[in-house]
Amino acid sequence: MWESYLNVEKVLYLIIAVTGVPVNFVAIVILSRGKCGLSTCTSRYLVAMVTADLMVIITEVILSRIKFHYFPMCFLHITPVCSVLLVLTRAATDCSVWFTVSFTVDRFVAICCLKLKAKYCTGRTAALVLATTGVLLFTKNVPFYFFYEPLELIDNVAWFCQVKLSIYTDPGWNGFHWFDKCLNPFLPFIIILLFNGLTIRFVFVASRVRKGLIGLSKAENRSDPRMEGRRRSMVLLFTISGSFLSLWMTNVLQFAYYRVAGIGGNENESQRVFNFVGYLLRTLSCCTNTFIYATTQSKFREELKSALKYIVCAVVRFIQKSFA
Repeated sequence: MWESYLNVEKVLYLIIAVTGVPVNFVAIVILSRGKCGLSTCTSRYLVAMVTADLMVIITEVILSRIKFHYFPMCFLHITPVCSVLLVLTRAATDCSVWFTVSFTVDRFVAICCLKLKAKYCTGRTAALVLATTGVLLFTKNVPFYFFYEPLELIDNVAWFCQVKLSIYTDPGWNGFHWFDKCLNPFLPFIIILLFNGLTIRFVFVASRVRKGLIGLSKAENRSDPRMEGRRRSMVLLFTISGSFLSLWMTNVLQFAYYRVAGIGGNENESQRVFNFVGYLLRTLSCCTNTFIYATTQSKFREELKSALKYIVCAVVRFIQKSFA
């Protein structure tokens, strides 16, 4: 079963890399242009999320998974390089998650806290929140540099990476591992569910009050611009949050099961497959946001169509010149 899974994983990660890199790059370009009808604050959060997703695909998928399957012997297997790559991968993954949390909080303030909205929901605040979050998360992941030890020594060079056995027994590492998992994804799960629940409650109550104030009845079909704006914000927010929660759920359950069962590094074949499926789904979440934007944002779709049209025309002109 393990060999079959490795063959499937080999193809799936290649598909994620081939699809995820250009899709996320196009999304970054489109959102950075600021022509999608979104506020500066929202655009910065979305650009940061897509950028973090792109970094996850580069570090986790291309430089780790694809390297493992397609390049079994290259300089990336040198132990110090493996360790640096692990730090970058963990930092990119944490940023991808916590930028989603920051976006959730921002949308909560924008929808539910009208007095605070003018001060908090600004491009400057978004840049400050994102920069501070990124620096703190990178610093938090520096200890992962010491997570691996060499598998063998070739010409006095440490090659390959294996997890230190002390990781599973050392109280300091166990404490750090619990802190790491609480910070990502347990705490983000709680925060996203909490703020989404508060947002739903606020919008439900506010819509009832607003309908009563402006005299809307079920029989009438008049539109309310404010409620329509809230609806669009909620659709974007809940789609992104729901995608994150569903694709990370397996990884969360895997960690909880391992800790409760006290498995440590002693995995059987089925548990190893379950573990890798969790990582695969978690990585897949880095490819979904662009499709979510295209589905929920009409102006983003228009910009995407224009970008694709420009690329196709450029390719056609290049081919025509080549064969002229």
